[in-house]
Amino acid sequence: MAKTKIVLDADVLIHFSESGYLTVLPLIFKEYDHIVLSKVYDECKTLKVKIDNICYHLKTMAVIPFSPSGEMLREYALLTEKFGSGESACMAYCKFNHDVVGSSNLRDIKDYCTANNITYLTTLDFFYYAWQRGVMIESDIDDAICKLITEGHRLPNIKIGQYSPNVNL
Repeated sequence: MAKTKIVLDADVLIHFSESGYLTVLPLIFKEYDHIVLSKVYDECKTLKVKIDNICYHLKTMAVIPFSPSGEMLREYALLTEKFGSGESACMAYCKFNHDVVGSSNLRDIKDYCTANNITYLTTLDFFYYAWQRGVMIESDIDDAICKLITEGHRLPNIKIGQYSPNVNL
């Protein structure tokens, strides 16, 4: 039986890259495969070299083609009328493959994922579990959150010790 995948959207990849922890991201949930759909990879122009290094040298993440057909293609087409192509690809893929969306675009994904019983993880969820699982220390996470907010990313201004995750994994 195939492992459940965490399908990473650009915002989570950007957050972890800009905070200096992109290589840590796939280590948080080792029991899952971590994938980046080709639609999302294409959006990550400045991160492609970093993503490639993780995929080909560390082998903890993979870029896979997004070539939907049938019902998934119809779902993707409907989603792209409202949302970006990356988010739409992640949501359509996870709906039909029963995988986990990794995105902090809650305005775009939350209602759809809830309505379709799709588990999703935000940047703060990843940070929370990195701390809980001993992959990162609390002060490094708090510093990373502060840095991202200072750089203009929209994240809750909270210490990770005060955060309640969106899902229990």
